[in-house]
Amino acid sequence: MDLDRIKDVLRTFAEVEARGVSPLYEHLALQAAADDDVAGLLSAARDGEVRATLLMATAHRLVQADPIHPLSRYYPSLGGFDGVDSETWPLFRSFLLERADKARALIASRYTQTNEVRRAALLYPGVARAAKEAGGKVSLLEVGCSAGLLLGLDRFGYRYQCDGGEQLTAGPAKAAVGLHCALDLAPGAVAPKLPKKLALLDRAGLDRAPVDLSDEDELAWLEACVWADQPDRIRLLRTAAAEQAKHRPRLIAGDGVDDLASAAASLEGPLVVVTSHALAYFPADRRAAFVSALASLAASRPLWWVSEEFYGAGLDLVLPGRSDLVGNGLATLGVVRWEDGKPEAHALARTAPHGQRMTWLAL
Repeated sequence: MDLDRIKDVLRTFAEVEARGVSPLYEHLALQAAADDDVAGLLSAARDGEVRATLLMATAHRLVQADPIHPLSRYYPSLGGFDGVDSETWPLFRSFLLERADKARALIASRYTQTNEVRRAALLYPGVARAAKEAGGKVSLLEVGCSAGLLLGLDRFGYRYQCDGGEQLTAGPAKAAVGLHCALDLAPGAVAPKLPKKLALLDRAGLDRAPVDLSDEDELAWLEACVWADQPDRIRLLRTAAAEQAKHRPRLIAGDGVDDLASAAASLEGPLVVVTSHALAYFPADRRAAFVSALASLAASRPLWWVSEEFYGAGLDLVLPGRSDLVGNGLATLGVVRWEDGKPEAHALARTAPHGQRMTWLAL
């Protein structure tokens, strides 16, 4: 990718994804978009992996390794308290360029590996709906699972804070991981009825590069992929990682399309395939191939796809013409099943990307 396109990627990230969410990353990405040397570091990324988040994660990992550097005072994840000021960018730029070889090595060898635990609160109602339709226990397969933390969603506790003060709860009462999510209702919508428990037969994750959380370096990279000025997300990640160590799921290294059938074959019973902000990393033709692969699997067994993705990242292929599901920086929670080869798709909610809130839709 040429330098101008790399700069466009950085600028778009700052203006669309980070604005209003991460003052630090918005500032750094905007400055990087105007800097040939810093933006040029991303030219080391593999094909299809030029992402602002990869540059930010690389810098975060290098600051983790040098926590007494003055730049760390802008990183709340490392105990910093300073907000963005006139020194932030000069320090960031010099820090990164002084370690340019290390930065390029990370960028060339790593993927952006996000495992946002709070998204489990968005997925839970969708998986619960699929399990109810299945009429019993289901197996769970997450495609793009990273470290597989979302595979423990049946062990998490949930509190959904509704408009007017009502609260919906689900999950084990004494769960080690407790998640809070704001829930509001679109016009005509009725609050979902959530089961207290989910019964799973089995679970597995499929990822091109699964993260082994028993490896300290891998865990550090996963933490580095969390935005540095959102330390609560890192604390939750660590709590979920500690809980997962007691119940390690099976993680399969493979392609989300080519190896989907073999991964699915390793799981018994009705199957719920879950994706959460994974398909955005697929080229458009591979998203279409993924949906076709799901349809093929559904011809021989009961299968549901619970999708928590931006509408244009796959759900549009089975639920076309829904312009109301586009924009505002929100994704869509959808549930799809196939009957006689035809998809039956339902949009359940609009969702915030990091799991902090959802708007339940009229069905």
